[in-house]
Amino acid sequence: MSPQSRNRQRQTIPGWVSEGTLIHDPLKRRTGVVQFIGEFEDPKTRVVIQNAVFARPEGGGVEWVVEDPSSLERG
Repeated sequence: MSPQSRNRQRQTIPGWVSEGTLIHDPLKRRTGVVQFIGEFEDPKTRVVIQNAVFARPEGGGVEWVVEDPSSLERG
């Protein structure tokens, strides 16, 4: 059985963003701490994003995947 090819995207992440950085996501109007930067497969589109940014509200809460890391602002 051959593996299925999946669409891949690579997002541009500002150089100041790393795990543990406080960020503001203007598209979702949320502020949080970067938890992880890595591969993510969107369950709806099956597109693989090679350097997705995962963030969680400071102090805890529901994690989200940043849609456009290039739009991030310092939190």
